[in-house]
Amino acid sequence: MIRAARRRLLPAVAVAAVLLGAGLAFALTGRSPASRSPAATAPAPASPAGSGSLGQPQVPQVGLASVRWSGFYGVELPVSALAGPYDTSGGIAAGFAHTPLGALLAAVNIGVRANAQWGPRIFTTVIRGQVTGPDAAALLAGCQATYDQAAQSGQVTGGQPLGTVDVTEQAFRWIAYTPAAAILDLVSAGPGSNGATVRASVQMEAVWDGGDWKVIAPPGGDWGNSAAGLSSLAGYTVFPGQGGGR
Repeated sequence: MIRAARRRLLPAVAVAAVLLGAGLAFALTGRSPASRSPAATAPAPASPAGSGSLGQPQVPQVGLASVRWSGFYGVELPVSALAGPYDTSGGIAAGFAHTPLGALLAAVNIGVRANAQWGPRIFTTVIRGQVTGPDAAALLAGCQATYDQAAQSGQVTGGQPLGTVDVTEQAFRWIAYTPAAAILDLVSAGPGSNGATVRASVQMEAVWDGGDWKVIAPPGGDWGNSAAGLSSLAGYTVFPGQGGGR
């Protein structure tokens, strides 16, 4: 379990840092992400290079009995002895089962780490090794620019993380799954103004590539382009132990 002693989030960091799409930024600032079309209308996953036909996408039933929680700079992330991640050395999370649960856990764990908040030692390694797609380079460049600006304003040196956060990875909803690719919506929640809970849903895509799940970079390298505000968890599956009303 990784904990950081500092829980400092400067306003610039709170606005700029992105955790699973707009989840962190909007949860911390209380702003609402721009709305997008309902997840049910999302297209089937695109075929990764060299994978051939995906076959018929399905909406899987995933057992969550093996899911436990591991702390990562203030965020509790789901892990499973059955489905991964099997390697969490150096702040990364790699090695996921070739199953729907493995894809789900990969989307959460990789998506959380692929943002500027944790510093270049983590986000550079994660994006270069575990994020794919035409916008991966833009995601890396955006994270670096955001980190550089926030680190300067917050007087953070040596590539250290910008601080811990108060965000819950609360729920998910499947859009489509095949053994080659998966699409799902993930819900982040955090405290808003006047004690209210603010939620954002971000659509994630993962592909089975090179013997592990990888996450497809968001359009334009900006997680906010895949995010939407969320007022209700109806239709979503809440992760065990995360409740529904935080």
